[in-house]
Amino acid sequence: MRAARLIKMVLLLQSRPSMTAAELARELEVSERTVTRDAQALSEAGVPVYADRGRAGGYRLVGGYRTRLTGLARGEAEALFLSGVPGALREMGLEDTASAARLKVSAALLPSLRDAPSTAAQRFHLDAPAWFSEPPTPESLSAVAEAVWDDRPILARYRRGGPGGTDVERDLEPYGLVLKAGVWYLCARVPDHAGPGPGSFRVYRVDRFTFVQATGQAPGRHAHFARDAGFDLPAFWEERAEQFARSILRTEAVVRLSAEGARRLPYTVDPVSARDALSAGGEPDERGRVTVTLAVESAEVAHTQLAALGPEAEVLAPPELRARFARDAQRLGALYSPPHPPPPDA
Repeated sequence: MRAARLIKMVLLLQSRPSMTAAELARELEVSERTVTRDAQALSEAGVPVYADRGRAGGYRLVGGYRTRLTGLARGEAEALFLSGVPGALREMGLEDTASAARLKVSAALLPSLRDAPSTAAQRFHLDAPAWFSEPPTPESLSAVAEAVWDDRPILARYRRGGPGGTDVERDLEPYGLVLKAGVWYLCARVPDHAGPGPGSFRVYRVDRFTFVQATGQAPGRHAHFARDAGFDLPAFWEERAEQFARSILRTEAVVRLSAEGARRLPYTVDPVSARDALSAGGEPDERGRVTVTLAVESAEVAHTQLAALGPEAEVLAPPELRARFARDAQRLGALYSPPHPPPPDA
């Protein structure tokens, strides 16, 4: 879009003494003629873009001109990148910070572009939670988020196994938060106080924290922890999510699938399990059906998931799961069989 390109052009010229039309065209991925028109538009809008003529000429900003975008505070700039997830910002206590950042950006834009933030907000929105569920905001989320932003170690009590489980106490170095289907997770490093190593990274559900306290002010504690510069939150989460998905798949089911059943399988069972099963499946039989061995959490869970495929899937094993589907088929047959005709009059 032209609005974004004009802003980028100003920022490029602001960061360098001068740039040729060819250099700007390459950075902006446009033609040199478009660069000329954009420079003229900026000049007419009051941005002092000056064109040096000649073979070694180019474009530069006059008089040390600076955009007001540089007035953003660090916290505002960081929150601005999350402005597409307003619910998440609100839950982490960052809504006011993001609002201030958006106002500063809007004030720095050209008058003709100041409707850009509202225009974008009316066209793109992220609704993270799953359908038909409104998970409550964890009480400790704001404190955890603050510790994540500031690289502050925390002391936390975590309830294992959900309600009714036992509490364990942990010193944690909170690295990052992940919002998955409406549930908040903390990726944190557990320091190895007894050994020379830096500790291990683990994942915690934030709604299972029963107590969270920053420990930087306690005697003998550091106010901040040294973040591992090589830690990649998206890559770490992807790896752990796949490990978790595989860890709960403790049994197997042998299933014969129609072509439609194979197509729908990744939408009814764990996608990792479906991918592995289909990639390892044999050739289709004469009726176009393929037999796969599917990793599942349990026979109970497999029954619920595979039932969604209806007649597009035939369970071959284990025997108890096949027998359960056979009973379902008998009951369905009884429900949908045509009614018996009334007996003739005697």
